[in-house]
Amino acid sequence: MKRFKKPLLILFFFLGLIPMAVAQKGQENKLISINLQNVTLQEAINQLENETGITFFYDERWLKDKKINLNVSNKALNEVLDDIFAETTINYYRYSKEQIILTNNNLVYDELPNTFFGAKQRDTIISSEFKKEYRPVFFDEPQRSNRNGANSVQTIRIGKETSGNSEESFKINGYVRDGKTNEPLQNLTITLNNRRTGTTTDNDGYYELQVPSGENFIRYSSIGIQSATKRAIVYNDGQLDVILNESVEYLDEVVVAADANKNVEDALTGNTSIVVEETKNIPLILGERDVLKVATTLPGISTAGEGAAGFNVRGGSTDQNLILLDNAVIYNPSHFFGIFQAINPFTTEDVQIYTGGIPAQYGGRLSSVFDITSKDANTEKFAGEAAIGPVTSSIALEVPMVKEKSGLLLGGRSTYSNWILRSLDEPAFQNSQASFYDAIAKYTHKVNDNNTVTATGYYSKDNFSITSDSLYGYSNRLFSIDWEHQFNEKNTGELTIANSQYKFNIEFDGSSNNDFDLGFAINETEYKLRLKYLFSDKHKFDYGIMAKFYNTEPGYLRPIGESSEVEEINIAEERAMESAIYLSDSYKVSDKLLLDIGFRYSFFAALGPREERFYEENEPKNDQTRTETVPYESGEFATTYGGPEIRLAARYLLQEDFSLKASYNRTYQYIHRLSNNTTISPVDTWKLSDNNIAPQLGNQYSVGLFKNLDGNTYELSIEGYYKTAENMLDFKVGSELLLNQTIETETLQGNGKSYGVEVLARKNNGILNGWVSYTYSRSFLQLDSEFAEERVNGGEYFPTNYDKPHDFSAVLNYKFTKRFSLSANFVYQTGRPVTFPLGRYNFNNGEYVYYSNRNEFRIPDYYRLDLGFNIEGNHKIKKFAHSFWNISIYNVLGRNNPYSVFFVTENGELKALQSSIFTIPVPTITYNFKF
Repeated sequence: MKRFKKPLLILFFFLGLIPMAVAQKGQENKLISINLQNVTLQEAINQLENETGITFFYDERWLKDKKINLNVSNKALNEVLDDIFAETTINYYRYSKEQIILTNNNLVYDELPNTFFGAKQRDTIISSEFKKEYRPVFFDEPQRSNRNGANSVQTIRIGKETSGNSEESFKINGYVRDGKTNEPLQNLTITLNNRRTGTTTDNDGYYELQVPSGENFIRYSSIGIQSATKRAIVYNDGQLDVILNESVEYLDEVVVAADANKNVEDALTGNTSIVVEETKNIPLILGERDVLKVATTLPGISTAGEGAAGFNVRGGSTDQNLILLDNAVIYNPSHFFGIFQAINPFTTEDVQIYTGGIPAQYGGRLSSVFDITSKDANTEKFAGEAAIGPVTSSIALEVPMVKEKSGLLLGGRSTYSNWILRSLDEPAFQNSQASFYDAIAKYTHKVNDNNTVTATGYYSKDNFSITSDSLYGYSNRLFSIDWEHQFNEKNTGELTIANSQYKFNIEFDGSSNNDFDLGFAINETEYKLRLKYLFSDKHKFDYGIMAKFYNTEPGYLRPIGESSEVEEINIAEERAMESAIYLSDSYKVSDKLLLDIGFRYSFFAALGPREERFYEENEPKNDQTRTETVPYESGEFATTYGGPEIRLAARYLLQEDFSLKASYNRTYQYIHRLSNNTTISPVDTWKLSDNNIAPQLGNQYSVGLFKNLDGNTYELSIEGYYKTAENMLDFKVGSELLLNQTIETETLQGNGKSYGVEVLARKNNGILNGWVSYTYSRSFLQLDSEFAEERVNGGEYFPTNYDKPHDFSAVLNYKFTKRFSLSANFVYQTGRPVTFPLGRYNFNNGEYVYYSNRNEFRIPDYYRLDLGFNIEGNHKIKKFAHSFWNISIYNVLGRNNPYSVFFVTENGELKALQSSIFTIPVPTITYNFKF
């Protein structure tokens, strides 16, 4: 059996392209039966040669590692060959009775088309029927070098030429990854044939591009990445994956850099991506790099105040945000009352935030999604990054396990000082203590080109003592395993299994015999299958199914020690199931109009074993109006809810860099946070919907204009929104939430509404870069009932605790040189609403305080200026570690911003006092190094 040598191969092809004297009339009609099970293409060819006596000529590299399964009976040879090469780029040509030539991608023609001599010639075009270049490329050509030794243009063949195909253009797609870390390169610009037409990569490094048939030059470029150009000879639809390396050229600092046109071209409104590496210059408290705090400087995202945990997004409450870490839910992503984040900045790649148009794959929360992705470890060499600050230290290590295939990411953070608590302007905190730590491990294994498996484990723990006899603690734990699979060029899938747990406990050890341990825990396990189908260049489908199982321990009280007189209390556990199915289509109607149409149906069931309490209709819920208690067996559906969730978004390009967008979201939320506080508290509990507490239902409408200027150096946007919500949870005055067997008697559910306008101006590069944002927003709640005890403010809408109409932020970075820069962060916010006592009165020999309407007044406005000076180490390539110093001052103006206002009675006189977190400038210095 003969195999091609390159000169002989070229000779055969040139012979095949001239009129040939050998006719094909004598082809054998012998039928073939053959069974091929998990054999390589080369083994299949060998069997055919043995069966038919025909010699095949080919390059063995074309058939390497490709396997097939085929069982045919009584078929002609050409049919058998068609079946064998159906899923490959291999074509074949019957040169004679005894010889068949295999080709890669292109066809061999033994006659010219009738229109050949009348066709308009274009360099090397053979025919107007198949506009492919004539010069055959028989082998995968190596990347050529220019005279300076630098790499120039690599030639790649794409697709399989089919006879009679007259298509003028084809679609290619693929993934672009970093050559060192194998991580996807997001927001990378791809241009075609030196024109302005092209596309960009998405969050997975994926792209699609419509290209003319024949020869094309495709350029890949991005800030910080070495640009590359590929010469693609396109025969049909196909895939082109690209590996790019980091650029060694120094680039100016870019803060929260956006893709060249993503903000304009995407259909979704309220969509923001934050790259953690690009936030290191922003001055924050005690020098901590905090991507979640950076998010609050963007439009529509705020907190209740300094040191407050949780986020209020577009007028929503803190429990209405879905926060994911590598596809697993994290309930409280903060340390130390919200001053620090619980996410290691050195192990985090980026954060995708959806506040307007929320994709159909997400559900379960009304206001927003924070999708946090940790890094994939370097699979080539050991690397790491660390920071040493006055309060905390952080470290991240990247350990290659199998070269170019798998790596392990390890990260940890911890505090080693309690001085911060003692510096707070609150006497009760002087003898307090606090400690926290978090750890993360992520293992990534690339099984092959079509399969990647990722596993992430995370744990965080906080302990703090406000008084000498009580120790508070809370923790987050999560685990996720993710399998990404590419079925073919058009279909990809992702299977995720995730488990999350949040719990807290209070240990009291006093001088009397009442020592106790009080706690709460929630555990959830989720299964998600997400699929993508690239139907065409106009339609891209996302669809999937998910199921989530909740198990909550609403509360327990247990005595500590044999002498404790505390009576043990255990609130019955609650279980529930939440599931959903979704389908969305990114429909490119035209070059100007893009639609994102999504549908999601969610279902919730409260599961046994449990007891459901029922009350008289049209009566307030209390012990006197309870009618019965119904038990349910294990696994039995006690109460069910569900409904359709619509996700619609549209983008219309007014100009190439100017678009109009609009969106509509409808979302269900089946879980509620129970808290009397304005912000997230470590002792908050979570309540699942049941027959007495209905799920929240939200609707959001938004519209905006998005404009880029000066080659995308500047971004401008203005966006407006209007939201409504049903069954928002609130509580009666003086309600007891912990260890309450009948929590529904303390709750109120009402309607909410919010609206606002968000403005963002951003400069992405240059000596001066950064952004300025302004949000005008209002947030209201209505608690109305025919019963006075369930009615607030006469049943009228009133401002929520987090209603702050004006919110202005400016984040700026000025570079003096390549190594020295000055950063500034300024924040102004309207003071949040509070309820004030207006006087006192006597009733039935008792003295009572008369309060204003709920949230009728406001605390003083909040504003703060932070400054930071940044010193980059030199950028020598041969250096063990690259350093970065940050010298910052938090609250430069020494503003005594109030966090809350409370009232005390002294000598019969009612006095108002304010509580503040940081009342003086807080200087800090942090050393970062990367190796």
